[in-house]
Amino acid sequence: MTDCIFCKIAAKEIPAEVVLETDRALAFRDTNPQAPTHVLVIPKAHHADAAALAQADAGLADEVLKTAHAVAVGDDVAGAGYRIVFNTGPAAGQTVFHVHAHVLGGRELTWPPG
Repeated sequence: MTDCIFCKIAAKEIPAEVVLETDRALAFRDTNPQAPTHVLVIPKAHHADAAALAQADAGLADEVLKTAHAVAVGDDVAGAGYRIVFNTGPAAGQTVFHVHAHVLGGRELTWPPG
């Protein structure tokens, strides 16, 4: 998609603080972090939301989750615990319609958030 900010980040047309990259996924720091570790993990191919990711080619959702875990390990939050969040649809708070996992950690994460 030509107007998708995450597609542009994946294509290296817009700079981002990349944390980890695989053949099909990209992890980069959120510009408005909600926790000490707040990294977004996206598939490089455009899929609108988690439902679309679930229907994507074999192994892509798995790769996004494995990349999210690798980010947590790399940021040293895996041992204490971390959260992976997918917002799917406007009512869930999704504002960029390219599926992305938020990896959050580095502080106590309460539920419900806030």
